[in-house]
Amino acid sequence: MYRVILILAVFLAGCYPQEQAQEPTGRALYETHCATCHGVGGQGDGDLAGEFGVPVPNLTVLRESNGGVFPYEGVMAQVYGYPGRYHLGLMPEFGPDLEGAQVDLVTQTGQILRAPRALVALVDYIETLQQ
Repeated sequence: MYRVILILAVFLAGCYPQEQAQEPTGRALYETHCATCHGVGGQGDGDLAGEFGVPVPNLTVLRESNGGVFPYEGVMAQVYGYPGRYHLGLMPEFGPDLEGAQVDLVTQTGQILRAPRALVALVDYIETLQQ
């Protein structure tokens, strides 16, 4: 009898879907894609910051530099890049690295924008770095 219950339990366990792989948090994405240049705190002082011959932008002053409003859509566009075309500056496009599940995002102008969940998480994290 116990053998039948054990076999049934093993069989049923295999019928339930396995847990989905946890998506990286915005902070984890930042640490992977941004911190080496912009620094852990976003102040433009990452390990590679001195390698470019130009200052790496300080991400902690984006809201301050934009009249007190965090330029969410502009940051998304800069991070994502333009598929098939590199930025005119030194920052690479990260769009291909952030593809995956999509979410709806309401923009500052009230439009609904479909964007990769990872991109939204990353920009949400960058917004937390504001002074």
